[in-house]
Amino acid sequence: MSGRPPDLPRTERDEAPMYLARYLERAARAGEAEEESDEGNPLYLRRFRRRRAANVITAPLPPLWERSDHGMQMVLSEDNRNKEIGAPPQATRPVVNDVYLVRHAETQGYSTEAGITPLGAWQARSVGHTLARRVGTGEKIVLAHAATNRAGQTIEQLHRAVLDGIELFEKDVKVVDPRPYEEFRNFMVATPDGIMDVTSAFRLYYSVLERFERTALGDRPAWLVEIDRFWRTQQGGGDPIQHWLTIPMLHFEPPALCVRRFWTGIRSLAAADPGARIVITTHSGPIRAFAIWAFGYDPGEPYNTEHVRVKLMEGGREALVVYRNRVQEVMVPEIGDLPTWSLDEQWTPPEAEKRYV
Repeated sequence: MSGRPPDLPRTERDEAPMYLARYLERAARAGEAEEESDEGNPLYLRRFRRRRAANVITAPLPPLWERSDHGMQMVLSEDNRNKEIGAPPQATRPVVNDVYLVRHAETQGYSTEAGITPLGAWQARSVGHTLARRVGTGEKIVLAHAATNRAGQTIEQLHRAVLDGIELFEKDVKVVDPRPYEEFRNFMVATPDGIMDVTSAFRLYYSVLERFERTALGDRPAWLVEIDRFWRTQQGGGDPIQHWLTIPMLHFEPPALCVRRFWTGIRSLAAADPGARIVITTHSGPIRAFAIWAFGYDPGEPYNTEHVRVKLMEGGREALVVYRNRVQEVMVPEIGDLPTWSLDEQWTPPEAEKRYV
C-alpha cells in the first residue's frame, strides 16, 4: 500500500449557502414586482423601499449607557450589579443612611449560646469584603450587633474583612468599631426567671421540662407549653419563626414590638451618624418580621449573612426597604406617636391624627 492518505471528500463550497441563495432569490423577485407595481403594498413597505432606493441609511441609536449623561456604572443596579436599568441619579432623592440588617453567619447550634462555624466566619468575611469594594472614599461605616455570641462573632469577622478590603483597595474610609445594642436583640420570652431571649429561654425550658417528665405531676405552666410548641416545631422539620409570626403566644414578644424597637435603634444610629453606612448583625426572626411589616407579606426566611436593606431618604420621612429584589417605599414611623398598648399609660393620638378620631 502507498503511504499517501486516501483522497477525502472536499467540504469547501464556493456557492452561496442555501439560506443566502433563497434570500437573494426573494430579493430579486421582490425587486421585479416592485418595478411592476407598488400600489397594493402597505404604506410602511412602500416607504421602506423608497428609502432603500434613495440609499438613505439611518444609523442605529447608540446603547443606553452611551446616550445617558451619567455613565454605565450609575445605571447598573447597586445591589446585584447586573444590567438592570435603574433611574438616573437626578430622578431619585438622596439616600442619607444606608442600613443593612444582616442575619448572623452559620452557627454551631441554637440550643446553646454558641458561636459561628468556620464556614460562618468565611460567610461574614465575604460580606465585609463586598462592602469594602462598594464603599467610596470619604464614607463612614458604623457597625452594630445583637448581644449574642453568633451575632458578635459575625460582626467581628465582618469588621476584619472591611479593614482588610479598605487597605487592599486603598480607600480612605472611617470604620466605627462594633458595639452591641439592646434594640437589635433577638425576640424575647417571659419566664419565671425574667425576660430573656429565646435561646436562653430554651436552656431553662429544657431543665424544667425534664423535671416535669420525670415526675409527671401537675399541670405545666403556660410559658413552658408555648416554648415546647415552638421548639417541637423545629424538631419536626417545620418553621419555628413562622410559628412565632402567625400564632399568638402570651409569653413571646410580639413581632410588631420587634419591628418597633428595630426602628428605634435605626433612627438612633442614623441621627448620631448622618450619611454613614450602618451594618447591623442580628437574628432571622426580627429581620423577617421587619420585612413582613414593610412588604405586607412574608418574603421568606433570610439565609445566613443575607440582609434586608433600608435606605433612609433625605428628610427622614421616607425609606426604601429592599429584600430579595423587592423594593417597597415606607414611611419611617415616629416612635413617640405609636401606641404603647398599656392600660397604665393611655395613648393619645398625635395632633395630625386627632381629626380622624
